[in-house]
Amino acid sequence: MIHGTDRILDIACIGEVMIELVTDGDGQAQLNVGGDTYNTAVYLARLLGDTASVSFVTALGQDRFSDRIEAHMAAHRVGTGYLERRADRMPGLYAIDTDHCGERSFTYWRSDSAARTLFSEPARVGLDVIDEFDLVYLSGITLAILRPMVRSQMMLTLDDFRACGGLVAFDSNHRPQLWGSAAEARQANLAMWSCVDIALPSVDDELEIHGESDEREVLDRLRGFGIRCGALKRGSAGPVAVDCSVDGLTFAPASGVVDSTAAGDSFNAGFLAETVKGGSQAEAMRTGHALASLVVQSHGAIVPT
Repeated sequence: MIHGTDRILDIACIGEVMIELVTDGDGQAQLNVGGDTYNTAVYLARLLGDTASVSFVTALGQDRFSDRIEAHMAAHRVGTGYLERRADRMPGLYAIDTDHCGERSFTYWRSDSAARTLFSEPARVGLDVIDEFDLVYLSGITLAILRPMVRSQMMLTLDDFRACGGLVAFDSNHRPQLWGSAAEARQANLAMWSCVDIALPSVDDELEIHGESDEREVLDRLRGFGIRCGALKRGSAGPVAVDCSVDGLTFAPASGVVDSTAAGDSFNAGFLAETVKGGSQAEAMRTGHALASLVVQSHGAIVPT
């Protein structure tokens, strides 16, 4: 543990990892592995190499698809020491379809996925594992799949983690169908923002969750929580720093877009990797945007190295 220093050596990404089906124009499907925080974990591990270790915290089943997911993690140098295995559950599944502009649509089968039992008893992997890391990254999807009591307990744990010098990064990645109501999503996200050091949301998600009228209101709210590090993702317009002291940056739209899946996830990885290496927020945004621009030129969430 190195809390309280400027060095980040151990990173945890928390959430759900699923089996991914990518369909082509002929109706054929390719079987892959993906999930928002998992995509970030893979790209983060690639970018950091031996600079820091990246582990993924989730729950899986004891089936061959779960074995496939664990093998995928190991192959991408993502730590597998924090996996809960449930005998009565399986991983979720999602399919991706893209239109002629590369915009994607998802179909999910995840209502009974093992990840929904994460940190729930009986558990080998409890919330206390958070304190074994220096940086923890999670998303709005992570919040949505956790049981409400577990979600509340996790936020209390994150408060203690930060009080001891740990850092928390969060992307409010919003999937309305995962929440019981819009009010529940809004309340949980507001509570979470008070636990965050590095903000990595998308403007569309924030506007939908909180009903604000423009990005300026979003940025004002985030700064109101004391957040001074991070970026608000704005699609083809490029990111804008949460900290208003970073200004004057421009970003060229990605060319040759075939699949926007994991654009935000890969941006987050680039931003966090540059931050871990000691780069400025401007450098972090440039790295995130450059990586996302490459990722959207290939099909699927995780592109070849």
